[in-house]
Amino acid sequence: MNGGIAIALNMFELNDLKFIVADDTPADDYYSLVMAAGKSGSCKMLEPFEPPGPPPSKKSRKGRNLEKLHGSTAIPEAEVMEQDIWKEFPEDLLEAVIARLPIASFFRFRSVCRKWNSLLESQSFSQRCAEIPQGNTWFYAFTHDNVNSGTMYYDPSMRKWHHPAYRPTKMIALPVASAGGLVCFLDIGHRKFYVCNPLTRSFKELPTGSVKVWSRIAVGMTLNGNSTTGGYKVMWVGRDGEYEVYDSVKNSWSRPGSMPSNIKVPLSLNFLSQAVSVDNTLCFMRSDPEGIVSYNMDTGVCKQFIIPAPLHLSDHSLAECKGRIMLVGLLTKNAATCVCIWELQKMTLLWKEVDRMPNVWCLEFYGKHVRMTCSGNEGLIMLQMRSRQMNRLVTYNVMSREWLKVPGCVVPRGRKQQRVACCIAFNPCLTATA
Repeated sequence: MNGGIAIALNMFELNDLKFIVADDTPADDYYSLVMAAGKSGSCKMLEPFEPPGPPPSKKSRKGRNLEKLHGSTAIPEAEVMEQDIWKEFPEDLLEAVIARLPIASFFRFRSVCRKWNSLLESQSFSQRCAEIPQGNTWFYAFTHDNVNSGTMYYDPSMRKWHHPAYRPTKMIALPVASAGGLVCFLDIGHRKFYVCNPLTRSFKELPTGSVKVWSRIAVGMTLNGNSTTGGYKVMWVGRDGEYEVYDSVKNSWSRPGSMPSNIKVPLSLNFLSQAVSVDNTLCFMRSDPEGIVSYNMDTGVCKQFIIPAPLHLSDHSLAECKGRIMLVGLLTKNAATCVCIWELQKMTLLWKEVDRMPNVWCLEFYGKHVRMTCSGNEGLIMLQMRSRQMNRLVTYNVMSREWLKVPGCVVPRGRKQQRVACCIAFNPCLTATA
């Protein structure tokens, strides 16, 4: 089976589907012909040939392709791959090959034919995709210029933008959380939550909760297990200590557990910092006093940790890497600004600096009022630094400690680079269902 998959993968071209055509004359025949001529002494230099008329005009690529299509270039029938071979191609082998293609090729193979597009609804294809780990982190983003149509994905492994990204409605719905290939959107104007898989375009409108002040809530999301087959949970927390948890299995909101009396209410949460999930526990950043509020989605236990913030820290946000809680923030002193990465020490509950952005890059921020937001999971973080004079996107790999600048994004049929307004990290998955 593995050998068949390897052969089939070699036959597939991600960009084009090419036929295998042999040369008209084998190389051995040419070799024997030249050797025979040399022995008989009949091999002589040819005189330059002058064409009787004007040289033939150069044909366009389109014209040459049309000639090949209509058979003007003679190709022996035996050398053209017969279509019957592909008709008899085993379905299970085809699904195994497509399931192993890179996620980026998903946007292309869906448009090949209706049959390939319908694979998303196939139970066997979903099982094959579930057997193959999809560990790459992508980023879902939309732009200032066109909030509805200016949505896109960024693939850090290929350093490439993909357009257009899917949006569940034509209204302004902001991505606020993600888990297992699903993205949660918040529509502040119509007070609704949506959960969707941006790749398969399946989405669901969640029931209305009891949120009162929609613009001042923090949102987190976790899975019921290791995949979306067991469902998912969405949680929002308000400044007055209110919170609710949505369970996709029950399709309803509830308030399991209660806020401990030792937690200071009203909560002064950092609403620009996205919640991170560690072992099915959501962690929210709070600013007065500085620290973290955690909530276990299984047991309903809520805790508070007082953790002093680093000196001269301005904009900051939480991130996660293999169970480790990271802090990303701006250090601003006088006119100098630098981006730093800290890791939470579990024994001392203190932040320890582990890396800084290269000084050459930080010089660009000198004397500017820079604001920063970031999003990330599984050790890959995207930072957005913006001011009146600039808008920069940078990725940081926690494991390799590598900083990379994100290439500019231009929407299709456009020339102007787009200004990213908001982005969120997610793990692309073809089998995740809202």
